[in-house]
Amino acid sequence: MDPDHGSHGGGGMGDTNYSVTNEELARRFWYIIAGFVGAFLVCRIVNWYKLERRLRRRTSSSVQSPTKPDTPFLELWATITAVIREISYPQLYVPARGFSWLTPPPLGRVIVLLVYWLIVIYMATDGAIFPDVFHWERIGYRNAWVTVTQLPLLYLLSSKCNVLGFIMGISHERLNWMHRWVARTMLATGAVHGFYFYADWARSELVDYQIKMMPMIKYGFGAWGLLLWACISGLAPLRRLSYEFFVVQHIATAVLLLWLVYVHIPVDARYNLWFAIAALCFDRFCRAVLLVWQNIKAFPDKERCTGGQRIGHQAQVRAVGDSITVVTIKDVHFKWRAGQHLYLWMPRVGIAEAHPYTIACAHQLPETCICNSIQLVVRKHGGFSKRLHKFATKAQAAGKKEKLTVFVSGPYGAPPRWDSYETIVLISASTGASFTLPILESVLQSKGTNCVKRIDFLLTTKQGEEIDFYVTRLHELIEHAKDTGIDLNVHIAVTRGPTSFPISQEGATLDSSSASSTGTNFGTGKQVANEKVTGQRPLPSPSDLEQTAAAVPVERKRSSNASTDSHVFYSSVRPDIEAYIRGPVEATGGETSVVVCGGPSLVARTRNCVASLSDERAVHKGTGAQGIQLFVEEYSF
Repeated sequence: MDPDHGSHGGGGMGDTNYSVTNEELARRFWYIIAGFVGAFLVCRIVNWYKLERRLRRRTSSSVQSPTKPDTPFLELWATITAVIREISYPQLYVPARGFSWLTPPPLGRVIVLLVYWLIVIYMATDGAIFPDVFHWERIGYRNAWVTVTQLPLLYLLSSKCNVLGFIMGISHERLNWMHRWVARTMLATGAVHGFYFYADWARSELVDYQIKMMPMIKYGFGAWGLLLWACISGLAPLRRLSYEFFVVQHIATAVLLLWLVYVHIPVDARYNLWFAIAALCFDRFCRAVLLVWQNIKAFPDKERCTGGQRIGHQAQVRAVGDSITVVTIKDVHFKWRAGQHLYLWMPRVGIAEAHPYTIACAHQLPETCICNSIQLVVRKHGGFSKRLHKFATKAQAAGKKEKLTVFVSGPYGAPPRWDSYETIVLISASTGASFTLPILESVLQSKGTNCVKRIDFLLTTKQGEEIDFYVTRLHELIEHAKDTGIDLNVHIAVTRGPTSFPISQEGATLDSSSASSTGTNFGTGKQVANEKVTGQRPLPSPSDLEQTAAAVPVERKRSSNASTDSHVFYSSVRPDIEAYIRGPVEATGGETSVVVCGGPSLVARTRNCVASLSDERAVHKGTGAQGIQLFVEEYSF
């Protein structure tokens, strides 16, 4: 049997009137991918036009809600967007302990995946299934082509410097889910390819003969086995056992897979392999250039910044409590946006490890800082983060201020422009505030056109020590919000364990009616305490929270009339996410952006609440209710 046999015309066997060629199907696959990417590009252009028009309208004093669509086209676009959001946001969450990793993707991603599978099934079966002597072999060849055609897409979706993401305006980590599912789809089509060939040979008792005659067969088995290993080792429970080991072996698996595919497939199918290799090399080249540009300064100005050095960046580490480490990186000479992340390489703690962390501060304005510094908040898990916290703890115990040389790569991520919404609801759990707090800072620091009138900030945690770093900065931002004209409302919930923020109960009164007058039910308890005080207030003590078992709003009086009063709500119970979102959404006259960063449970609950609320209010369907945009950042490693 010729190993190149079957690469032309319906598998090279049978009547070509009944099927298109394998090469034509491969071209159609990439036409579909190109069309999909092109559709995203068109949407991106329309959204850019909408954003620019919105910001221009903000400069007009006669426009009360610049985020409302003001033309028939934009009204139609808003309606289509609202329908797509309501369909794509919902998510089923698996609450079983130890099995939450089985939670399926949101409905929008499920639909995309189903469409992708329909395309693959069509390619694998169209004109290939009819009974004749070549039935088994024809289906085997067809699925071989379907499998190898997906190979470049697999490597494109894995790239951090992602060409597809750049065109669509989507960052690499938001495409990684599709990378995993493309690998699983290839595993299935590759299994069909191998099964049909093996079954055909077994029927003729030619298995040993075929393997002996065509050594390339064993490389095919090896490639499929590597793909199986990559899919299994990529499952969350195994990946989390040792993330550092997972990364190293995953890279090695990806390179070895390319070699096995090279020696297995015929020459006329190798263009797919070269496409995949080009994608891999382009990604590594861009990342290397980025690493050099961001970490090597030819002429550092050491007088300008104490952290200035020629190679790498000077960093200081500080342990906060038993589980948090704050890393401050000095003199970074690049800009970033709130919501982006970077990769941190700290040779003294992990010689060959680079880990992604959200940048926990907004980019400083030129007139406020002569030395840009980045702060990262690292929560202790195992491996690198555990060693880093131990290092910082030892240094503090010895009274030393350790200065480390670190290297960074990034920033990565494509967050939206946060100042283009009328209301922003920021929801985070524990160190998820590293994502939401910079967004709050960036909006308050915005000195250009800003559509934002109200921000609601929710921070939940089990242990109070996990949020010490954030609470300090929140108090500073509350003071800063006095002069911005933005109504800032903060809700902090410590649901378990002690807190280091005692609160005085002077003037505290139990009054459920006055608490509900804010328009939002922040807790799940039956009684709500309303405490009105002046000045800055800390978090309540555990005993006080146990007595009230509900939210304690603290109203802050302003010395400036530039904006309305802001409130700080403290609670010891898990907040009602649906009620927390509903309040600001119903109060606003324009579009709302809901941003959530947390674990799968919080993310799924927020997704379902936003979708349900949008459907209930019939957003952009003639009721006057305005859009609700959702941006999700989920814990994942």
